[in-house]
Amino acid sequence: MVPTSKRPRQPVVAVTGAASGLGRELLARLAHSADFRRVVAIDDQRGDVQDVTWRVIDVRDPLLANRISDIDVLVHLAGDYAVDSDPGERRAYNLRAAQTVLTASAAARVRRVVLVTSAMVYGAAADNPVPLPEDGAVAAEPDTGVVGDYLEIEALVRRAIRSNTGLEVTVVRPAAVVGPGVDTVITRHFESPRLLTVKGCTPRWQFCHTDDLVSALELAARGVVTGVVAVGSDGWLEQEQVEELSGIRRFELPAGLTFGTAQRLHRLGITPAPATDLHYVVYPWVVDCAALREAGWKPAWTNEAALEQMLELRENRTTVVGRRLPVKEATLTAAGATVAVIGTAAIVRQVRKKRRL
Repeated sequence: MVPTSKRPRQPVVAVTGAASGLGRELLARLAHSADFRRVVAIDDQRGDVQDVTWRVIDVRDPLLANRISDIDVLVHLAGDYAVDSDPGERRAYNLRAAQTVLTASAAARVRRVVLVTSAMVYGAAADNPVPLPEDGAVAAEPDTGVVGDYLEIEALVRRAIRSNTGLEVTVVRPAAVVGPGVDTVITRHFESPRLLTVKGCTPRWQFCHTDDLVSALELAARGVVTGVVAVGSDGWLEQEQVEELSGIRRFELPAGLTFGTAQRLHRLGITPAPATDLHYVVYPWVVDCAALREAGWKPAWTNEAALEQMLELRENRTTVVGRRLPVKEATLTAAGATVAVIGTAAIVRQVRKKRRL
């Protein structure tokens, strides 16, 4: 009798940041997957997903290595990327979390780590090719915003790979993420009365719905795609299409005025994000999702559908240069092309008045 070969043992997968947000969405999907023997949820609080093993620990804790000694694949989704977070505290948390996860995974002999950064690391520029190649250069400007966090995390990944040859790390870079609960510079751009544009350059818009990001992360966890993986909806939308679909008209300014004013407002503490973050709403950074496409993956969401849902989720908020306005403050803004300038001037006057008191 010819012996039959044994089926390879199914791996054990863990997800950090599993109690909420993207981590919870992926955890719920993996909990019903036949591709993993066991699913482990890691967070500093227990979540509500059933049929998984919960391990309550802060991912920055050096003892993490002891809690993942039985893990084959770890998807790291614990992070703070809130627009309004203190930049120093946010970066300290994100880098400490990523560093601890990578070090602990190497020590515990985890075979594969999957991390999410952003296609923002390619940089947004007027002369970017559309789309950017997946293996293109990382050209974003280091800054105090979330883009700077992503750049630092990817630097940690490169060092970890050099130091631990047995550790496989997959970096997933989504386009502009949209979906329930998502609050970014991009989503706030569409809460504005006008869409800011820069003279002489037309942005192209590509979105990545959280549903598609989760499905891509599952493929990465299974090892179907490895290395650097870009993810987003197929193709892109021209600015004219976005304006037609959203009903929001553009507000065009010279580049120097736009970025100079934005940086001054950021230094005053009026706007939450540095001026470099505005690059991502006025310049193209569309990505080619070659690895996923070659693996047979297809996004469930089109750019049009993702934009439509994002607009539905605005909940009547009003945002000017990245800062959400209270309802009474928003009434100060005027209709027409001067709305952003008037809104910003109102904020500046209010801040100066408070400082004089």
